[in-house]
Amino acid sequence: MFRKFLYGLSAFGLAFAILVVSLFKSATVKYAFGAAIPTPSANVKADNFQIDYFLPYPGKILPSSPLWSIKAVRDFLWYHLTTNPLKRAEIALLFSDKRIGSSQVLFENKNSDLGLTTLTKSEKYLETAFQDEEDARKRGMDTSNFLTKYSLASLKHRQVIDQILKTAPEDAKPGIIKAQDYSKNGYKFSRDVLNSKGIPVPKSPFSGD
Repeated sequence: MFRKFLYGLSAFGLAFAILVVSLFKSATVKYAFGAAIPTPSANVKADNFQIDYFLPYPGKILPSSPLWSIKAVRDFLWYHLTTNPLKRAEIALLFSDKRIGSSQVLFENKNSDLGLTTLTKSEKYLETAFQDEEDARKRGMDTSNFLTKYSLASLKHRQVIDQILKTAPEDAKPGIIKAQDYSKNGYKFSRDVLNSKGIPVPKSPFSGD
């Protein structure tokens, strides 16, 4: 029992240390994307369309790693210790972006069960990011820049999920398609808010948007 307690305490301490380092290095969440808003042509396919948003590197520690639990604790603490709703939205979007990258790697490695679980978690973080943005907007914060990022991220997620669907096993596809609803709704919600503010909306290459 005492050894288990020490192990748990050590794991928590390590996670907290990683969190502190992350907070110092990432006081502001940054994204790699340009300022221009792309406009698709009528003949371009959605899977080949260059969405002006680049997903961050998911890291070497994937959900299949025994060290993942430490990373998950770090993320949990980072998010819940952040009180500013707009910063929380940025953090949730970062977690969402990294997890969809992890999911894609897991599917490529034929680990479809864990890949689907990770994908679902990613898209739930995408929904959480928009909920935090709504909270920030209600508090009078200017969320315009974030909404533009978010709409681009939603389009990118939808594109990545289309790519995953091409090689995923048949039994995983219903869950993948269901997870894609988060990015579809995320784009529509952010599009509507941007339209209401008179701000240009990133164009979608997907029909029906």
